[in-house]
Amino acid sequence: MRRCRRLLVHVENRQKRRVDRPRLERIAQMAMAAEGCPSDAELSVVIGDDEWIQDLNRTYLTRDAPTDVIAFPQDMAPTDRVPLLGDVAISAETAARQAERLGHSFEEELSILLIHGILHLTGWSDETPAKRRRMMQRTAELLAQVPCGPTP
Repeated sequence: MRRCRRLLVHVENRQKRRVDRPRLERIAQMAMAAEGCPSDAELSVVIGDDEWIQDLNRTYLTRDAPTDVIAFPQDMAPTDRVPLLGDVAISAETAARQAERLGHSFEEELSILLIHGILHLTGWSDETPAKRRRMMQRTAELLAQVPCGPTP
């Protein structure tokens, strides 16, 4: 009998602000499971600064400006290798500004952006106002499942 691996999430912090990597890994695993990802799917999350994400945005999406989150889907086709859900890139600088503007913590904003990126990787779209409302509602539902506070 084959044992399923736990959803594998790797979080890399490439900027100066401290992030709770184990908490973000748990949030990603919860969101991936809730969205029906295979039990052995892998996700990579990188947290960088505005300059870094602007370079990604310019290179891959032809938008020459920083943004909060970009999702890069990978091949989820069944094969003999581990299915790769994709990569989520988050700007900590933009997240911090948005958190301050919206009146919540930096960690909560990172959680929102991470879930938002995962939803994009699992097929959600926010291209129209109606789709954006549904995606924001799903983000809120998943965020409500996140335990409060830092990793013990």
